[in-house]
Amino acid sequence: MYSFMGGGLFCAIIGNILIVVSTATDYWMQYCLSGSYAHQGLWRYCMANNSYMQTPNLAYWNATRAFMILSVMLCFAGIMAGILSVAHLSAFERFSRSFAAAIMLLISTLFVLLAMAIYTGVTLSFLGKRFGDWRFSWSYILGWVAMLMTFFAGIFYMCAHRLYESRRVVGSH
Repeated sequence: MYSFMGGGLFCAIIGNILIVVSTATDYWMQYCLSGSYAHQGLWRYCMANNSYMQTPNLAYWNATRAFMILSVMLCFAGIMAGILSVAHLSAFERFSRSFAAAIMLLISTLFVLLAMAIYTGVTLSFLGKRFGDWRFSWSYILGWVAMLMTFFAGIFYMCAHRLYESRRVVGSH
C-alpha cells in the first residue's frame, strides 16, 4: 500500500512541477515568421528578441490557460491529500484520503487533457496554416508528459485505496 502511495506522491509532485513549468514558459510553439525565429506560449510570444503579451480576448487562449491553472491547483490539492493519506489521523477515519487524492489527480489529468486538446486543435486548424515552418516545442511536450504523470499518480493512489479497503474488509471478518 505504501509503495503505491510513494509512487503516486512521486508522480504527482513531478507532474505538478511539469504543469507549472509548461504553463509558465513561452515555448509551446516555434515558427519562422518573415525570416525571423519566433516562439510563443500561453501568456506571451517572442520574436526578434522582444516579448509581447498574447491577445487576451481569444477564447481558446483563455480556456487553455484556465484548464492549466485549474490542473495545477487540483494537482497540488491531490498532493496534500496524498501526504495526509500516509498519516493516519483519527479525525478522518471515515474519509479515504488516498481515494480523494486519486480523484483530484485524475480530474487534474482531465483538465490538462482538455487544455492540451484545445491548444492542439486550434494550432493544427488555424495557427499551423498561418505559419509555414512551425513545430510544437518543449513547453507543449512538458504539458503532455505532465498529463501522463498526473494520470499515473491518480492510478497509484486508486490502487493504494483499493488495497487498503481490501485489507480492511479482510481484517474485519
